[in-house]
Amino acid sequence: MIIVLKPEATGAQIQSIKAQMTGRGLVVQEIKGENTYMLGLAGDTSMLTEGDIIRNEFVERVMKVSEPYKLAGRRFHPQDSVYDIAGRKIGGGAFTVMAGPCSVESEEQVLSIARDVKRSGAGFLRGGAFKPRSSPYSFQGLGLSGLELLKIAREKTGLPIVTEIMSQEYCDVFGREVDVIQVGARNMQNFPLLREVGKLGRPVLLKRGPSCTIDEMLMAADYILVEGKSPVILCERGIRTFETATRNTLDLSAVPVLKKRSHLPVVVDPSHGTGYWHLVYPMALAAVAAGADGLMIEVHNQPERALCDGQQSITPYLFDKLMRKVEKLREAVREDEE
Repeated sequence: MIIVLKPEATGAQIQSIKAQMTGRGLVVQEIKGENTYMLGLAGDTSMLTEGDIIRNEFVERVMKVSEPYKLAGRRFHPQDSVYDIAGRKIGGGAFTVMAGPCSVESEEQVLSIARDVKRSGAGFLRGGAFKPRSSPYSFQGLGLSGLELLKIAREKTGLPIVTEIMSQEYCDVFGREVDVIQVGARNMQNFPLLREVGKLGRPVLLKRGPSCTIDEMLMAADYILVEGKSPVILCERGIRTFETATRNTLDLSAVPVLKKRSHLPVVVDPSHGTGYWHLVYPMALAAVAAGADGLMIEVHNQPERALCDGQQSITPYLFDKLMRKVEKLREAVREDEE
């Protein structure tokens, strides 16, 4: 629901109706247009009637929002969200790359890769300390000791770290130590976890579930945003279809669809999206051309020896080559838009 206020409404009157709505347990989002001022209401509005609201003399009209997501949608937030994370901007034309190993294996490994990807222009170091695996017999990550290794790499390179949370029990440590908290595809609809990370005040990278629609992804983002503390970055990483030639089907059409429906930055992960290293390069470029705000790339200095997802990891050499091409492509896209 959106409340459109009259132009003559004073600040005190606006605060009064905000207090009324929050008192009913609703989340209130201010929406400022060129000539209008509106309040977006998220939550259970079933007990509200348009007549109750319109009685306020400074309310012009009330509009119902048809989308099942409120805070992630453009109705409440028409302008692109731009986040500044440790000096790195993403969204609204600001582009960034998150790169690193699928799994942290040792201090030497993660530090070497961190230095390589930073040299090539990556803005964030991504690495898995906890690894959700389909098989209980596969490598599950180093856990908290892996997080300590990521912190060492951050200290020595200056790269903010992106890593995945798997359980609510680690929310406190992630809230203190992690720059961007990743919620993986398997946990995209783990609603209790989403609410908890939404309270931490850290940026959250939300990956699309393998069988989830775009609307479901945006509703999952609302679970985080409704807590009012943590900004959200959306990540397309492929969905499950009948096709078996690739690990997943990378849905690049999701990028412009999400950009139209949502103000949140959109990142693409071609590594998990395809499952094969030789497809990462072309699909990363395709994601840039589609309008993505960033990329998440798996990089390993010895992919053939990687403990996790070596088949989809590119070498630092190929990553450097990709970054050079990405910058050229972004220049061409910007020129075309102008």
